[in-house]
Amino acid sequence: MSGPLASTEQRPPRRPTAPDGFLVVDKPAGWTSHDVVGRCRRLAGTRKVGHAGTLDPMATGVLVVGVGRATKLLTYVVGADKAYDATIRLGVATTTDDAEGETVETAGVGEGVDDADLARAVAALTGDIRQVPTTVSAIKVDGRRAYARARAGEDVVLEARPVTVSRFDVLGSRTATTDDGVAVLDVDVTVVVSSGTYVRALARDLGAALGTGGHLTALRRTRVGGYDLAGASTLEELEAQADADGVLATLPLADAARATFPVRELTADEARALGYGQWVPASGDRGTVAAIGPDGTLVALLEDTRRRGEALAKPVLVLAPADG
Repeated sequence: MSGPLASTEQRPPRRPTAPDGFLVVDKPAGWTSHDVVGRCRRLAGTRKVGHAGTLDPMATGVLVVGVGRATKLLTYVVGADKAYDATIRLGVATTTDDAEGETVETAGVGEGVDDADLARAVAALTGDIRQVPTTVSAIKVDGRRAYARARAGEDVVLEARPVTVSRFDVLGSRTATTDDGVAVLDVDVTVVVSSGTYVRALARDLGAALGTGGHLTALRRTRVGGYDLAGASTLEELEAQADADGVLATLPLADAARATFPVRELTADEARALGYGQWVPASGDRGTVAAIGPDGTLVALLEDTRRRGEALAKPVLVLAPADG
């Protein structure tokens, strides 16, 4: 048989929809974050999938993916701090501040960088600093992404932004020589940074502080907020973990929330009230709190406030419907 009907009949059966929750993916090198979301949509049997915090194609490691109603929690995960293992090559600068860009400077290091120089430069880039984002970034300039403007040959000037580098540790270093005969120093580091910090820009600025170029040659994200590599799975592992019916296993909403927020255990009456969008007595917690019902489900996200002089907790996001 030929024609549209035959084409339809040849399609593989649709995978059952995965339950609402998170997938903590160990992203492979060479994949964009959008590629991972596309694969997860097929595995989860739904288009309602998103991610928290883009990883460059070169990078590997933790990418938090939300499925179904869990996509509503991603906004809060995006703002969490992040940890990375990276290798910075000193002596060469590139257009993208990483190994995927074109070389623009080959100053080399020679004998000009010792451990004391490196330690001082790293210390200056630790703490609350102002950072100029890498030119090839997703930041919008007059409505267009910076990377699109840069690739079109435009001069892109980005303003410095406040970021926090709470940890910048040198794990080791080694000298090397590039194929072009340039003497370089490869520095292995671990960093913990606030949301919006570019590790590529740290590599660039470290090189500049030492009077030579710098760029990333390797980057692996080891943690996003409360989600780390220990709880991450490759895409192949996620598919293999599906049950006999092909349903993809996800981290339930309540467990996902526990890794991100302080938890408030609700009474049955409070859970019912929140299901209707009503306010409940304040808990005294600061910031956003995950409200967990007596049955262990995530009911809402709450924030304490005052209304007419009374301390109350208002739902900023309701995820569980009211009973009956």
